[in-house]
Amino acid sequence: MSKVAVIYWSGTGNTEAMANAVAEGAKEAGAEVSLLTCSEVTSVDAFDAVALGCPAMGSEELEEGEFQPMLESIEPALPGKKVVLFGSYDWGTGEWLENWEGRCSEKGIQLAAESVKANNAPDDDALAACKKLGAAIA
Repeated sequence: MSKVAVIYWSGTGNTEAMANAVAEGAKEAGAEVSLLTCSEVTSVDAFDAVALGCPAMGSEELEEGEFQPMLESIEPALPGKKVVLFGSYDWGTGEWLENWEGRCSEKGIQLAAESVKANNAPDDDALAACKKLGAAIA
């Protein structure tokens, strides 16, 4: 049974709703899932797969107070694991996610499935995509 960590930061609850759907999809596919806020994460060594969720902040950036430092601390352990990204945004085109994908590529992190983004609160389609994302890394 694969061990999956779904790690997220959420300000309004939109990314949290997405994280819950990713976790549900992974559980339904048979994985052992840990749903964690970024402040609860010290290591990802025990996990086979990691789903990372963060909304767009400021000028299309990752949240800097908690999420960014946590991400920097676990990035060296991510190459070789199944990794997927998700998050919500409320303006622009979701460029922060493309930038984040580029950052992963530079660090040697292979993404296991197409990232999922939602404009504001995730609709049924976005939640279904999140469940598929979870199943993809289970």
